[in-house]
Amino acid sequence: MVKNKYSDLKFLGFPDTLKALIDRKTVAPVHIRIKPTNICNHDCWYCAYHASGVQLGSDMTYRDVIPFKKLDEIATDIIDMRVAAVTFSGGGEPLLYKKLPEIIEKLCKGGVKVATLTNGMNLKGKMAEAFQKYGTWVRISLDGYDDDSYAKARGIKYGEFTKLLTNISNFKSVKSDCVLGCSFIVGKDNYKEIYNISKKLKESGIDHVKISGVVVGNTSNDNNEYHDKLKDEVLSQIEMAYELEDKNFSIINHYHDLGDRFDKEYDICPFILYRPVIGADLGVYTCQDKAYTESGKLGDLKDIGFKDFWKSENAREKIYSINPSKICNHHCINHSRNEIIYDFLQIDQNHLPFT
Repeated sequence: MVKNKYSDLKFLGFPDTLKALIDRKTVAPVHIRIKPTNICNHDCWYCAYHASGVQLGSDMTYRDVIPFKKLDEIATDIIDMRVAAVTFSGGGEPLLYKKLPEIIEKLCKGGVKVATLTNGMNLKGKMAEAFQKYGTWVRISLDGYDDDSYAKARGIKYGEFTKLLTNISNFKSVKSDCVLGCSFIVGKDNYKEIYNISKKLKESGIDHVKISGVVVGNTSNDNNEYHDKLKDEVLSQIEMAYELEDKNFSIINHYHDLGDRFDKEYDICPFILYRPVIGADLGVYTCQDKAYTESGKLGDLKDIGFKDFWKSENAREKIYSINPSKICNHHCINHSRNEIIYDFLQIDQNHLPFT
């Protein structure tokens, strides 16, 4: 049986966090997303941090970079707090942060699992070696299916798609426990190419392809209207892609997850305790969907360490003051998880044993 790497039920493995939510306390985050830099070598048309129709990243400064000394301090705090995992993501392109391999090694040797979301263009040399040796997973975001489409979608020169496939093949040529996946972002320019790109990626050695729909706006209507014209062909393409599966390669269908995920009916965000975000501006944010927005900002680390900030009463009050029913009526990656956790929090604990 293939183990599910993307389950919404992972939170069940961390009962101390559930207990903290019941008691309205804080504990060390299970998982932290760190955006080491906002600088990027691609200009994707749909990037949530750049797209004008999406609220994400509205206050982002594109040249922000976490100073190495500060990132090293954050890594020390993360280890001391026994945070379980760190994912490096954007903002910008995390693998452009030159000293990232040093931080990866430090975290891993300190007992923290490490992963990254990347465009994959710098997944080579010492950066690739660091993830091959210390990484749990790497997931490459992709939209193009050949050199022309890739260059058009990302505002880059012709030939970069071929280089990306070479990076993938080279990464997989070295024996490693690090899982290499791809997130294929489906839109109107590539929805007929899902099978073909899945086949190319499998031939390059990638472990799985996760298929997701592009987010084009803040409302469910915006996104559903966009995808209604595509979905029949998309689902047909995904069915064909399933035929490529074997013991070394899988297709993960998250396209159906777009749905009506925008209105919220809960008044706290449980998942803040599971996966907050540290931005390249040293802001601490509720999640990746509210990174670089004032409404999602919990505080900043310019004059305080992460450990001291997180255990402060100010942080606790801010965490439990976030009301998704009022300020999160937009795309939310954590919505399905939050609904499950919130239902659990409504249980009368005196009656919990009567299963």
